Amino acid sequence: MSTLTDPPQGSFRLSMLLNDTRYRSMTLQVIAAIILALALAYLYSNLAANLRAAGLNISFGFLSSSAGYDINQTLIDYNSQSSNLRAALVGILNTLLVAFLACITATVFGVIAGVLRLSNNWLVRKLMAGYVEIFRNIPVLIWIIIIFTIMTAVMPSPRDFKGDTPAASMLFDLFAFTNRGVYIPGPYFTRGFGGGEGSAVNWVLVIATLLASLFATRFMTARANRIQEATGVRPNTLWSNLAIWILPIIIFCLIFGLTWDIPVLKGFNFGGGIKIGGPLIALWFALSIYTGAFIAENVRAGIQAVSKGQTEAAAALGIRPRRVMSLVVLPQALRVIIPPLISQYLNITKNSSLAIAVGYADITATLGGITLNQTGRAIECVLLLMLFYLLISLTISAVMNVYNNSMKLKER
Repeated sequence: MSTLTDPPQGSFRLSMLLNDTRYRSMTLQVIAAIILALALAYLYSNLAANLRAAGLNISFGFLSSSAGYDINQTLIDYNSQSSNLRAALVGILNTLLVAFLACITATVFGVIAGVLRLSNNWLVRKLMAGYVEIFRNIPVLIWIIIIFTIMTAVMPSPRDFKGDTPAASMLFDLFAFTNRGVYIPGPYFTRGFGGGEGSAVNWVLVIATLLASLFATRFMTARANRIQEATGVRPNTLWSNLAIWILPIIIFCLIFGLTWDIPVLKGFNFGGGIKIGGPLIALWFALSIYTGAFIAENVRAGIQAVSKGQTEAAAALGIRPRRVMSLVVLPQALRVIIPPLISQYLNITKNSSLAIAVGYADITATLGGITLNQTGRAIECVLLLMLFYLLISLTISAVMNVYNNSMKLKER
């Protein structure tokens, strides 16, 4: 009978880097890395030589110079004398705002449409199928332009609110819907947040309280999970979690004097409150309904991937159909839904660059549009744009992958 023994340990020879399986894979990887580094070095030197020949040099000093243009909607203080860097920051915040809002509403539309596509009602099922097929097969840019055009043509102008036009009246004397956008009451605090060291301390206190509420709700949920595993009965955590979030907010509002700034017609436009511009609404709604059609198909596929035996078992236990969907089917379907959902969130973020079509000042319109044309720094602006979209896409992927890993089946 023969026995297997380890090969004799001889002295190291260079030929072993390719002939010995213990070193071959590492050797090939090192060779590939060297070739890639040389290729990148050649491309960089070629780019630098061409730039020198054209009398150009890569510099980001233009970011500190004055922008010289206004932006119609900003989340931070900005004027035409601000720097190009601040203008780019305004564009970044506007991009993140519309991407965040669109991700939420697209998810809501997609989940509702995906569930209703499997409805037993023939009319509802066909209507949802029509929504999916129509909206996902027409480019999102067309939907952006259509919604913006309808909004500007149908909605009344601010000056119409001076007359007796029935359509031009504020809703509950609080909300004004115009062709320039929607004006809503804006909250502000009468004390405690007026600036200075005390204001900074108060903001830190608010953020710390919100984080404490988050950890408290997670603790209550984990406690309920442990009780359910031990006894089979799950305590109701809905009201306790709502109290953990709502009570601190009410206390802060009372302490710091929460007041509402109501929109008021001044001249030919509204003043006060918060303005949600028409370009933002058009872009937000178009991205939501367009991407929601794709998410609906992901939801439908995820639900159909769950075994029918799960539904039948839940029905045999006397669980109502709506509860079966929310407690049994959707939690299992999430394992199929989340991976393609990540791609849809990335598509929303990248498709937001079409905002320039309706005049919404996102990062592409500010840094990649006006700033690029004024300064002539095309290479620098494009590099910064690429870096921003790369970082935000990687961040979304990382966050969603963490959630996806938490939803995976775990072996006991």
